[in-house]
Amino acid sequence: MAILKVKFKPNSKQQSVEAEADGSLKVCLKSPPVDGKANQELIKLLAKKFDVKKSEITIKSGLSSKNKLIEISLPET
Repeated sequence: MAILKVKFKPNSKQQSVEAEADGSLKVCLKSPPVDGKANQELIKLLAKKFDVKKSEITIKSGLSSKNKLIEISLPET
């Protein structure tokens, strides 16, 4: 299980995921922060990046904030 700090920017022109110097991720999304659409897009994008199911990703805090804590259930290696 991994906990990630995510700084996210909705309404961007293109989607991207970048690692920051402080160990957090900067995620740019196309969706507006309306009716949870941006959070759904964030989960979908992170699931694709980390090759996990969407159900294995949980937003632990910051549902309505640009700074979020995300929990990902990573497979054991």
